[in-house]
Parts: sequence; C-alpha cells; structure tokens
Amino acid sequence: MTVETWWQLSDVALLAAYADARRRFTEKKLARDTQRARLEWLRAKAFAATPGGVSERRSAVDASEDLARKGQEVREMTRDLDLLKVEVDIIAMIARLRGAHAASDAKTEEPAESEGEDRNEGR
Repeated sequence: MTVETWWQLSDVALLAAYADARRRFTEKKLARDTQRARLEWLRAKAFAATPGGVSERRSAVDASEDLARKGQEVREMTRDLDLLKVEVDIIAMIARLRGAHAASDAKTEEPAESEGEDRNEGR
C-alpha cells in the first residue's frame, strides 16, 4: 500500500494494518533468524569436517558454493525484512501523527475555554 492509502484509512483499519504488518514482520524475522542460525551451523560443520589448518579450513568454507548461495538467501531475506520494518514504521508514524493532530486540536480548544471561565469569575 502507499502512504496516501494508509493516511486515508480509518483509525480502526489503520490499527488492523499495523497489527498485520507487525505480524508479518515478526514471522519474516523468525524465518530469517532461523536461516541465519542454520547457515552458521552449516559453516561450523563444514569447518570441522575439513582437514588442514585453520586458514585452509576457513578458505574451504568461504569457497563453498552451497554456503554462498544460502548466505545470499539470508541477505535477500534481510532486505525483505527491512522493507517490512519500513512499512511498520510508516504506519506507526501515521498513527502518531493522527494522535498528535487530535491532541493539538484538543489543546487549542482547552485554553479558550479556561480563559472564558477566568473572565467570568472576575465579574
């Protein structure tokens, strides 16, 4: 959705969109973190299974095409996760701006009422 679309939603629909975006963000984050941990486990397993010194083992792990492909998948998942985080942040910002707008409207009305009461009390 675009920012203009979110801005035109009702408060209830905006909160529902926020909850949905947070849920999707959390699910994607869990999937990404799981893949990241799995990749680290595979790297450690490959490191332990490779003969030679530390430098040779690291080189073998870094040269593994399968691990590189899985690393690229994790980077792509991170990009998607970042885009979802932006969506969540924008919806939250719109909700705060609406709340600030409503609060500023209420604050501008309150002093006018209290000033009127003060004037009436002085008479």
